[in-house]
Amino acid sequence: MFNAILIEKEDETQSVKLTQVDEAQLPEGDVTIDVAYSTLNYKDGLAITGSSPVVRNFPMVPGIDLAGTVRESSNSEWKAGDKVVLNGWGVGEVHWGGLAQVARLKGEWLVPLPAAFSEKQAMAIGTAGYTAALCVDALVNGGVEPGQGEILVTGATGGVGSVAVALLKKAGFEVVGSTGKASEADYLEKLGASSVIDRAELSERGKPLQRERWAGVVDTVGSFTLANACAQTKYGGAVAACGLAQGPDFNTTVMPFILRGVRLLGVDSVMAPRPLRLAAWERLGKDLDPALLEVIAEEISLEDAVSTASDLLEGKVRGRVVVDVNS
Repeated sequence: MFNAILIEKEDETQSVKLTQVDEAQLPEGDVTIDVAYSTLNYKDGLAITGSSPVVRNFPMVPGIDLAGTVRESSNSEWKAGDKVVLNGWGVGEVHWGGLAQVARLKGEWLVPLPAAFSEKQAMAIGTAGYTAALCVDALVNGGVEPGQGEILVTGATGGVGSVAVALLKKAGFEVVGSTGKASEADYLEKLGASSVIDRAELSERGKPLQRERWAGVVDTVGSFTLANACAQTKYGGAVAACGLAQGPDFNTTVMPFILRGVRLLGVDSVMAPRPLRLAAWERLGKDLDPALLEVIAEEISLEDAVSTASDLLEGKVRGRVVVDVNS
């Protein structure tokens, strides 16, 4: 038996509880993992609260991230004692996830725990930080370089935004954070932002072409914010889009793309192929100061995960939430 957050649904009514689960109920997979830490991401908040139909199979253990130790493996790539990390692949949506003490997964979904980080630190990074690294890689591989101008990070106090600010600063960029939390300016400056703007400057419908300002953008927000970011991006610049906190809509014109050569780079973290994942974690291990994770992350117990999920969706949580599944 092991402890887990379990989501069940009867008719149209969803229930969520911390309970004990028999290991015989674990789903199919070729690697069994003793989980040390998981996290709470925006998608986990949606799953736990039932605010969006994220979960497609019931019962479900949520948690799109985990870090732990391989207990048993029939996959040739992994052996007992290996330290591993899991991000995405539909885990916590269609396959039991990380908000539990034990997980059974496909070995092809796993990556090695980077030597630079402990299991707790890897979950302080989690899918949010890994997505941030994918975004930075997308901009850099797309030809955006330090010295070309400011880089905008929207939703900068969130998990993706926080890590993106730190990684971009380390890579030599001048970073501007956009947030609705004016009181968090000091937090963003500690992470490496040179300045902070109010998200209200970007969150309403704007002109299809605006004054050029950004050499690149990491957007976690979508909707009008993404449209305005594109409209303000400099000639030849790039926008890495990875989120929809404001909404999934994208009301704009082709003008930034055909008159300024702006590139819109979609960034997917869930099904990203392994080479991109390994490169992202390599960047994190090289460029993210582990000491910053103490600023970015807070730790909670597995028991607190359900109530914290609601706070996360209501914008009451800054940075990252690490879940100690064994407390």
